[in-house]
Amino acid sequence: MQNWPKVELHVHLDCSLTYDVVKLIDPAITRDQYRQAFVGPVKCLDLADFLDCTNAAVQLLQTKKALSLAVHGLFSQWKRDHVVYGELRFAPLLHTQGGLTPDEVITTVIEAAETCKKEKDIEAGIILCTLRHFNESQSMETIRLVEKYLGDHIVGFDIASDEAGYPIDAHVGAFHYANDKGIPCTAHAGEAKGPESVWETLENFFPRRIGHGARAMEDPKLVNHLRAEQIHLEVCPTSNIQTNVFASYTDHCIDRMYAEGLSISINTDARAIADVTLTEEYRKLCETFGWAPAHFMKCNMEAIKHAFTTPAIRQKVRLRMMEEFTR
Repeated sequence: MQNWPKVELHVHLDCSLTYDVVKLIDPAITRDQYRQAFVGPVKCLDLADFLDCTNAAVQLLQTKKALSLAVHGLFSQWKRDHVVYGELRFAPLLHTQGGLTPDEVITTVIEAAETCKKEKDIEAGIILCTLRHFNESQSMETIRLVEKYLGDHIVGFDIASDEAGYPIDAHVGAFHYANDKGIPCTAHAGEAKGPESVWETLENFFPRRIGHGARAMEDPKLVNHLRAEQIHLEVCPTSNIQTNVFASYTDHCIDRMYAEGLSISINTDARAIADVTLTEEYRKLCETFGWAPAHFMKCNMEAIKHAFTTPAIRQKVRLRMMEEFTR
């Protein structure tokens, strides 16, 4: 299972810091301190409670060295999971508190990712995020940064953070700008709020993909729409249990999503906070729902089909999947 080639489309850089990476940035930290500050409880009250667990990582990632180490650490995790294509995401405006400019933040992450892609033999892209609590100006600044760096490394735009606590109003303009410019978009929805959040996201942001989207299953009409329009859902089961969207893994709807013929992928979301690897996520799906290799092959093929990448990379990854998956 660990050696199966995998695609991961939904993982947050600042939520995926291993102890080894944090120790390089802050040599004084102990394992107990790391677990207390960087790993979330098994069950949070809700998404807002979960997001409080990101504070330590954001405070740490305020230098070029720290950002670079974070990228190298994530690629090392991908290598252990045998990820052959991945998309990491982060909000560049969060990392300017130590004096870096947004451009310095982005170019640092790009340079580290370019080095890692070559060293680890992993194809990858970077998604820049605005956040629900950002104002209109911050969202517009973020999408213009996406436009400025769009290419081999920066591949798309996302909105993350607490969908239940903040309306969409401040971000409609940024997504309209993205769509006018042909910039690929994904958007968090259907996590902290029900299917109504997915509907409003689709109707106002027009994303190609939805981050999470699990609560779409509460609305049969929405399920039919997602299937008909081939809107891809970046599903993160362990994270959804931790944020209390579902009481337990057996309650998660991913098996029904698959059975309904929705386009889904399997993702970790927050490797450190959720304390999970992609291989462990696969193992949980096997143990809980009896998933077989065919399930994972299908999800990974859907993931690369909907990845924000080039036709050449898409075909390269598909061939690698077919050659290696059941080896």
